[in-house]
Amino acid sequence: MEQVAERGLTSAEVAERVAAGQVNDVRRRSSRSVSAILRSNVLTLFNGVIGALWVLIMIFGEWQDGLFGLVIVANAGIGIIQELRAKRTLDRLAIVNESPVKVRRDGVDTDIPPQRVVLGDLVLLRPGDQLLVDGEVVDADGLEVDESLLTGEADPVHKRPGDPGDPGDPGDPGDPGDEVLSGSFVVAGRGAYVATRVGRDAYAARLAEEASAFSLSHSELREGVTRFIKYVTWLVIPIGALLTWSQVSRQTSVGEAVTGTVAGIVTMIPEGLVLMTSIAFAVGVIRLGRRRCLVQELPAIEILARVDTLCLDKTGTLTSGGMELDEIRPLRDDLPVHEALAALANIDPHPNPTALAVQARYPDSPDWTALTKVPFSSARKWSGAEFDSHGGWVLGAPDVLLPPGSPAYEEAGALAATGLRVLALCRVASLRDPDDLGTVEAAAVVVLKQRIRPDAAETLAYFAEQRVALKVISGDNPESVSAIVTSLGIPGGERAVDARTLPDDDPEKLAEIMETHTVFGRVSPHQKRLFVGALQSRGHTVAMTGDGVNDVLALKDADLGVAMGSGSGATRAVAQIVLMDDGFAGLPSVVGEGRRVLANIERVSGLFLTKTFYAIVLSLLTGVIGLAFPFAPRHSTLINALTIGIPAFFLALAPSNERARSGFVPRVLRLAVPAGIVCATAVYLSYWIAQSGSSTLEESRTSAVITLFVAAWWVLALVARPYVWWRVALVASMAGMFALALTIPFVREFFALTIASPAAGLTAAGLGVAAGAVLTGVFMITRSRRSAPIQGDIQSVQDRPADTLRA
Repeated sequence: MEQVAERGLTSAEVAERVAAGQVNDVRRRSSRSVSAILRSNVLTLFNGVIGALWVLIMIFGEWQDGLFGLVIVANAGIGIIQELRAKRTLDRLAIVNESPVKVRRDGVDTDIPPQRVVLGDLVLLRPGDQLLVDGEVVDADGLEVDESLLTGEADPVHKRPGDPGDPGDPGDPGDPGDEVLSGSFVVAGRGAYVATRVGRDAYAARLAEEASAFSLSHSELREGVTRFIKYVTWLVIPIGALLTWSQVSRQTSVGEAVTGTVAGIVTMIPEGLVLMTSIAFAVGVIRLGRRRCLVQELPAIEILARVDTLCLDKTGTLTSGGMELDEIRPLRDDLPVHEALAALANIDPHPNPTALAVQARYPDSPDWTALTKVPFSSARKWSGAEFDSHGGWVLGAPDVLLPPGSPAYEEAGALAATGLRVLALCRVASLRDPDDLGTVEAAAVVVLKQRIRPDAAETLAYFAEQRVALKVISGDNPESVSAIVTSLGIPGGERAVDARTLPDDDPEKLAEIMETHTVFGRVSPHQKRLFVGALQSRGHTVAMTGDGVNDVLALKDADLGVAMGSGSGATRAVAQIVLMDDGFAGLPSVVGEGRRVLANIERVSGLFLTKTFYAIVLSLLTGVIGLAFPFAPRHSTLINALTIGIPAFFLALAPSNERARSGFVPRVLRLAVPAGIVCATAVYLSYWIAQSGSSTLEESRTSAVITLFVAAWWVLALVARPYVWWRVALVASMAGMFALALTIPFVREFFALTIASPAAGLTAAGLGVAAGAVLTGVFMITRSRRSAPIQGDIQSVQDRPADTLRA
């Protein structure tokens, strides 16, 4: 084990293990497989039902009535193409997002993809790294590992190497090092471990895969559509049986009976609703991918639209990661302040941003020998080292290291209140017990400048305008965070809360404070998780942004976790959205995309379900009264294409910025059920009037088709609002195409449209207009129960048809 720790595996040993299959072959999937996409789009219940009905028409009816069979080809083809495009986008971004693993082979440290780790590899660890295989620790320098994602315990676990024993004594094998498990992550210190279990043998090997899977689960929208399908299935079976009996019992030909039955059943099936939902999600993934946003869970698109509270981690979100050393204020002339700072800044071969800022001023380390090192952690909020003949030194938060009321404490607080990052350099008695530093002597106040992102103010203003509550959560000094937030114009930023004073053991009180305050400083990683839970307990849909290991637990628990692309591997693994370009300004586009998807799916669902309900009512009336069904399958194909199919495709991809709310199913049903009843009543009245005269079956059906088109087109016109030029053009063009179908002889003959007389045509159209007037009232009632759309000025959510067509 000692030899492995020095040089790692040799190339020959790696090759042997690869040949033996001892490779970490569990791959993270960012999307469904091609075979799964094909199955989900082809082997569906509705495709099976429509396919069976198409076969019946081909046997007993006319081929023109089998046009509805093309729906299978269109649904499957469009759905497969869009999902494959989304898969390609996700897979490409997932490769970029994938955190490499640093291993030592042949004595050289190198980064390799996670899939190339083999059994026995020496894996090197740094803060923020996620462990992807199990192993035994062989080297540790203050190594602390968070195993909360596996065990639920929030406290970091110290990991220590084993004792190699006495090489000259065969009876002294030594002691093994501590075990580390896949799924945990490093929060402090550094180390190395030898991989003992890889691939499917590793503990929690599927954790990262499940966290970043292209998933359709836990989606209110998908569950709502599934419920629609279930309800319709329950209704289609008995109503279809009644319709079949009524058509067969009429003294008519088998072909006519089959045609009438198929027309009713096909119209009842909302065959395009699932397709439009899948397309909207897939296009959302593609659009976000173009903005370098990796969607690791498909329902994240939906959650985006529901977010009403955004928790921001200041560092890396409002401020960029780098800092600049502004000044050093020594507090004692008898202490080697500058040498101590130089020693602390250069002791770590992989310094954090604070150490880098100090290193820029002190690039050379003094000749101080470190006896003990304590790495920085978000829980301690300081780091330090004990040097031979120079004593112990720590650098960290003044309000943690210094006693309140002391001159140094007051000076640090005054500087922090201006928005600067302030640290205290102190000499301590000993670092052998990090929990008890003993006597702490203030040596200097270290002041650093933080770089505020240039796009932060504009982005925060957008969220305020969109009624998304902001909560700035940071481990820094509350006064410093407050000054930055106030400078960005966030309301409530001047009232910062010190998280150390919060009642963590009283969830109700904590939730109340979270509701009424905006800025929180000195927040521990465990508290971030409590904050998210407190907000969720008040019914909020919470999004959390972060880039460091101290954000992992909160990101995991939030309804939507958003990680920065340059953040730690652990944060990127658990987040549902990864901003690959670290652009905080990209968040409005992300939120806007989610709102677009949900608002448009709700819009087109109204169209599809209206069709389903008027078909159900028509089938019931036909089954009870005993007349032939009011139209043939070819008529249904024409009307569905012009009032639902073509318009829904454009409307589902159109821009929208209305924040989604729960209750998707009841809202859609409030429109679809009465609209379906109104349409069916008007259609059957038109059909009955025509049948009462001397009209033929084809002429009577034509009257019913005219009435149905006018009523269904009216529903389309109502749903398409608010109007912009392309929506007006879309609705008008559908009316124009129907008019052409009535006037062009070939098309009229193909669709079996025959108007008995101008008076009959006007009567049918008039009934459709009357139905439209009633539908307008229904629509106004249902819309009055919904909040008005929230207007924004971000380009990604502007109403631009060009964006729609490109997507």
